[in-house]
Amino acid sequence: MKFILGKKLGMTQIFKDNGEVVAVTKVQAGPCQITQIKDNALQIGFGKTKSFRLNKPKSGHLKDLEPVRRLREFKAEKTDSFKKGDYVDLSVFVEGDKIAITGVSKGKGFAGVMKRYNFKCGPASHGQKHQNRMPGSIGATGPQKVFKGMKMGGRMGGDQVTVKNLEIIKIDLEDNALYIKGAVPGAKQGYLKIFAEGDFKIKQEEVKEEPVVAEVKEVKIEEKVEEVKKEEEKAPASDEAVVEKPAEAETKAEAVEENK
Repeated sequence: MKFILGKKLGMTQIFKDNGEVVAVTKVQAGPCQITQIKDNALQIGFGKTKSFRLNKPKSGHLKDLEPVRRLREFKAEKTDSFKKGDYVDLSVFVEGDKIAITGVSKGKGFAGVMKRYNFKCGPASHGQKHQNRMPGSIGATGPQKVFKGMKMGGRMGGDQVTVKNLEIIKIDLEDNALYIKGAVPGAKQGYLKIFAEGDFKIKQEEVKEEPVVAEVKEVKIEEKVEEVKKEEEKAPASDEAVVEKPAEAETKAEAVEENK
């Protein structure tokens, strides 16, 4: 199973190659750092934060790692090939993958049984008075109690929800963004767990050789500059030598005339 942590940013729309418009949800996902390795599970962290915002247990747990806001654990069959500190990015997913997302649904406040559990409205006539949206009887008089699990009015929303079979329409590796078609649970800036069937792999660090080439070029330029400076220093010395020769000739000529 492949997985990653993300944050819901909002909704937008994407035009396909055939001109079809698709409503999508933009999710910022990764890069996530592996913070703990177990026998059959991996713990990853997401969301950069400052170290002074962590409590002592969490700061000790993340020693020698980047401080993160969220820590979540996923099941993994083989954990031998991973090490603490490795990164996971969106390269594990492919456009068209069917994924499942777990998040906390939007809170809707205190709701009655008609909105919360889709109860039917009572009759609007024949003796009804202010009872149209009431729940009705909540139990018999024999037990003298209300059984657990009774459907009644209460706080609605704010529950952990998992939505399956969502489709990835587009992946932006530079922006670390997923564009997902379907109902992504939760409000904006809400944290999400994203997972799908497939092989899990870590981010491969690319080896860049450009800086080495640049250093070699800089060394060659410095050598050329030094050579040019040496040539400039030699050039004035040769000019002075040429100028001194006529002066020496004049002094010799004057010495010959005086001897005569």
